[in-house]
Amino acid sequence: MNRVVITGMGAITPIGNDVESFWQNLLAGQSGAAPITKFDSTNFRTNFACEVKGYSPLDHFDRKDLRKYDLYTQYALVTARQALSDANLNPENINLEKAGVIWGTGNGGITTLQTGIEEYALNKNLPRFNPYFMPMILSNMASGIVAMEHGFKGITYTAVSACASANSAFMDALNYIRLGKADVMIAGSSDAPIVDNVVGGFNAMRALSRRNDDPTKASRPFDTDRDGFVLGEGGGAFAFESLEHAQKRGANILAEVAGAGMASDAYHLTSTHPEGEGAARAMKQALEDANMEATELDYINAHATSTSQGDISESKGIATVFEGNEKVKVSATKSITGHLLGAAGAIEAIACVKAIEDNKIPPTINLENLDPEVPYADKIVFHNSIEQEVNVAMNNNFGFGGHNAVVIFKAFDN
Repeated sequence: MNRVVITGMGAITPIGNDVESFWQNLLAGQSGAAPITKFDSTNFRTNFACEVKGYSPLDHFDRKDLRKYDLYTQYALVTARQALSDANLNPENINLEKAGVIWGTGNGGITTLQTGIEEYALNKNLPRFNPYFMPMILSNMASGIVAMEHGFKGITYTAVSACASANSAFMDALNYIRLGKADVMIAGSSDAPIVDNVVGGFNAMRALSRRNDDPTKASRPFDTDRDGFVLGEGGGAFAFESLEHAQKRGANILAEVAGAGMASDAYHLTSTHPEGEGAARAMKQALEDANMEATELDYINAHATSTSQGDISESKGIATVFEGNEKVKVSATKSITGHLLGAAGAIEAIACVKAIEDNKIPPTINLENLDPEVPYADKIVFHNSIEQEVNVAMNNNFGFGGHNAVVIFKAFDN
């Protein structure tokens, strides 16, 4: 099978709108949480989120295109452009019939859906909808439009597995290139869920933190005082290539995609398995796929959303798989970025690759009182980033419906 490497990355996040600013703010532990500005949240139980800041659509698109693109699609297009530029990939130096896009999202065009419902409620006697309303809300549209923009004529579709969507997309892109079905894949994920119905829905589930008096301290994975996750938005994109394709064109290789695993809890609509059984199986499958032993891993970017059951179940799964690995470190970067839902794994995968590049591990902030049920206190990086050699990094993502998806990245070695 073909080896698969990463030659470019792109990011729009609550703490930076390109890879480098995202990474530097992540290392600094700079929280992206702040009061919600996208709508009036006064009457909601939660009044804050991790919004993307300093993003102006007109900096990237003309007004005609903005009538067609939901915000999640905008994030996909901008991050894909960044990744392709970073990789120095253009239509002239690739076979477009073997170039494709596999994108992930948890919610698709939910911003457009919210706006359409509001406008209809105000004008029921004369209902008028944007003629692009239907394509704008579709979950598959971002992958299609990214492919259209760059003329990619190969395998193109969207992976939807809730908060595991990004890793699902990465796993599929990895395997298509391995099998020779593609030379180049843009793989990533985006979500723009900071709208009334999402905040209200998660509030109804009691899933969101209500620490309105101090938003920057609200996302606190593994902490005994955690009270729910902090909603985020944004996206991340990768340029995946076969090693042969990348080397032929003299590409700068950032890291290698070593392996991936996916498993179902088959347990509960929204809760993870209490013992982390599905998570552990996905991690074991990823190690097997990468032909690695658990002792080889240096860093795990945990899914750890700051929910009571999820953090503990994942930590039990990690303890099961990595018992005996004395060097592995764990951090939960959602403490800084919030939870980007379907896009979470995309930016967390970037953190894994940057950790390999720079031999630095970002921190888990707001961890003041470690939950005694977490079985590996000595492995967690908290308060401050650390310098440590990172050759192999794992990205964990788990989603509603019992979806568990894990991807392993490693330093590239000829």
